[in-house]
Amino acid sequence: MVGGHTRARSPREHTDDPETWPEQPSPDVAAEAVRHIAQTLAQALADQNLSLRAAAGSGVNRQAIADLLAGRSWPDVATVARLARFTGINLWPDNTNIDRKRTH
Repeated sequence: MVGGHTRARSPREHTDDPETWPEQPSPDVAAEAVRHIAQTLAQALADQNLSLRAAAGSGVNRQAIADLLAGRSWPDVATVARLARFTGINLWPDNTNIDRKRTH
């Protein structure tokens, strides 16, 4: 499995308190990216007055959208791309939102 055992737990489970998803940051870079995507998507849907049913017009299943927003699943690139195109919003975090550590 890509990501090894890390993906055995949902993104929300990579925070200190999963009940605070998506407000609570995660020390896991992948879960933090999903958190950013979920927050940005939720805001885009609210700003555009779109329901999950309407967002399914993106080609992404309504339950998959709900699971992403709730931090219960790891969205794939196709899901994020379809939702970004549908909302007209860049959902992927830019590099300033991710704490990067490099080893040389």
